[in-house]
Amino acid sequence: MKKMSICVFIAACVLMAGNESATAQQKSAVPGYYKDVFMDGGIKLTSRTTLPATNWLDLSLEYLATQRETSTFPPTYLDTIHQTKILLGCPEDLNGALLYPDGAPRFRMVYMNGGKAVGHGKSLTEVGRQIFRDYVKAGGSIVGTCAGAFMASVGYITKDTLKPQPTYIGMWPGYTHSTGLSKSYTGMFVPKDSPLLKYASFKGNHIDSVRHNGGCFMYEREVPAGTEILTLYDYEPLTASGTRSIHKRAASWAWKENDQTGRIVMCGSHPESVESGERLLYMSAMMQYALDGNGATRLKAELKKGKAREMYKTTAEHNPDFTMIGDRQYHHFKITVPKGAKNVTITLSGDNSYDLFLYANKGDFAFRGQCPYADISKGASKVMKFDSLEAGEWYIAVECNSTVETIITKWGVEYVGDTTVLNGVPYSIKIDWE
Repeated sequence: MKKMSICVFIAACVLMAGNESATAQQKSAVPGYYKDVFMDGGIKLTSRTTLPATNWLDLSLEYLATQRETSTFPPTYLDTIHQTKILLGCPEDLNGALLYPDGAPRFRMVYMNGGKAVGHGKSLTEVGRQIFRDYVKAGGSIVGTCAGAFMASVGYITKDTLKPQPTYIGMWPGYTHSTGLSKSYTGMFVPKDSPLLKYASFKGNHIDSVRHNGGCFMYEREVPAGTEILTLYDYEPLTASGTRSIHKRAASWAWKENDQTGRIVMCGSHPESVESGERLLYMSAMMQYALDGNGATRLKAELKKGKAREMYKTTAEHNPDFTMIGDRQYHHFKITVPKGAKNVTITLSGDNSYDLFLYANKGDFAFRGQCPYADISKGASKVMKFDSLEAGEWYIAVECNSTVETIITKWGVEYVGDTTVLNGVPYSIKIDWE
């Protein structure tokens, strides 16, 4: 029979209850992320401080907002400073707010506002645009409306010519087409096979009066494999350009490259500010589909018997398999325990000024509250001892429960307190037996 140190097990249970209540309002709804949603209202994008769908879905939110009232105003010097610090990084947070030290997504989803796509892309620079690409490649999802949809593409079509746009982020390998319609409203048809219907129902599979202001539709002659149409425009008149109709063209669509990457959801219109009704459900359903498309949980490494795995590398060393852990992040390891193993010991060593938690689970990834063995006592040093463990694959997880404190400013959230955790907490992990 497998046994665990009684004192460790009891301490884990008691501390787990107290810790959950203290941090529930701040944490992501899914373990392994710092928070649920980051809203990009940076330079040349509309800056808002609330996103009604996050309240509807009870999701945690942080945001970047500029000091200008609309996306057409030129940025201030402070706008550039704050956007660079938050998205591109600074000495206190080399990775920027979106990424953990090892490049994993720190938020489950990014929402990108409408505004001026080319202008925002330029303001990010290639460094910032690459951060968004890395974020999606690592498993983070994105929802973009209007300018956010343009930016997700690799370019646009004009006069039947495909034009790659280097200041777009290019997370979806397809092209967009301007609707030519501004300051108006359209209906939306919801196809019977739309994934959005898993999250909400719409009367007659139709959504009325969705705001539209210079947005896009999906260019349908060269659609990347795996692209899913979510809604179609219901707008029969010719658009403002007087040359074409957008009726039944793709108004919102989604794409996920593979199991490891995040899902990108693009919408040419503006349902994001609506606080009730089917338009709120529309925005919420797109966000839920994006969130359900986060990349699969990743394994850091398979541990070797008796050999400590040292996770001491920094972001700048570009060695994510050995990079330090970030705030509220999980690192997952695996080891095969042979039949007859006795006196099994799992040892976590680290700086006790941080709180690192240790978990063990048979056959699947280990998370707090979802595995039989956990030590969530204070500090970073932990030892789990077992007389024996069932033979087979065991998953070991380390969670960094230490995180920053936050204050609200005009441009969004400012991190205060012990910000050293943003650049990672070093530790080593070892498992051994007789």
